[in-house]
Amino acid sequence: MITSDVAACPSGGTPLRRSGRQTHPGGAGDLDSKSRLLQDRLSGVESIIVAFSGGVDSAYLAWAATQALGSSALCVTADSPSYPDHHRQLALDVAGRFGLRHLVIRTHELDQPLYRSNPVNRCYYCKHELYTALSVLARERDIAVIADGSNADDRGDYRPGRQAAREFGVRSPLDDVGLTKSEMRELSRRAGLPTWDEPASACLSSRIPYLSEVTDAKLRMIEHAEGIVRGLGFRVCRVRHHDDRAQLEIGIDELPRAFEPTVHDRLVSELMALGYRQVTVDPRGYRQGSLNEGLRLRPV
Repeated sequence: MITSDVAACPSGGTPLRRSGRQTHPGGAGDLDSKSRLLQDRLSGVESIIVAFSGGVDSAYLAWAATQALGSSALCVTADSPSYPDHHRQLALDVAGRFGLRHLVIRTHELDQPLYRSNPVNRCYYCKHELYTALSVLARERDIAVIADGSNADDRGDYRPGRQAAREFGVRSPLDDVGLTKSEMRELSRRAGLPTWDEPASACLSSRIPYLSEVTDAKLRMIEHAEGIVRGLGFRVCRVRHHDDRAQLEIGIDELPRAFEPTVHDRLVSELMALGYRQVTVDPRGYRQGSLNEGLRLRPV
């Protein structure tokens, strides 16, 4: 465990009440009401661990929990080979600038054969590893509640990690009060959080097609490749790793620039220098969860 004093499972303290969908405020005009309701819910628990990845949602929840509970909110960032360094630096920056009580722990999902084999529910095994570690932490520190940053927009998506959250009793306060992704961005902007307009992200393993083994070498190659793409000025990008072929997905508004001859040549040459034998730019642009396309997946 690495200490840089971000979430865990209930250890027997006061539960964070679930609102039930029928009690959510009505719509976008109720943003202030939702924000107040979130603060009320957070203030009603004794202590909380927030799973803090550094993304938009978990950063706002970490900030809101700290506003409500002070040092009784522990924000925990899980560090592993599948976790992009870009997000790690975001988490450290937010924690330092906003006075979060912050802890970085090491997780070991790559040690699990079921995770490495990369089934369609790979995320379940990753979150199971995370929540196991957070549950231990909650018991050791007598922390009442573990919470994640799932929001109301996540309900209809295929997210097998939610199954692990349910098994461990992890709460989702943002979802409980009906906050959507766009509302989270606006609240984050108001709070001055630098993550408010951060592009959506996911673990590096999500760039590897299902049933293709997840390895540390592949993850490092993907991270280096995406660093190159961002270094050329692209904000939204994914490098889908098909063994020796890289398929780039670029944000749709940035896509025309990726096909400019000079930029395209640099993308191809610099990624081939990493070891890819073929580099293509997907003309459809970035699509969330594009590797799920063609699979019959139900929301989890």
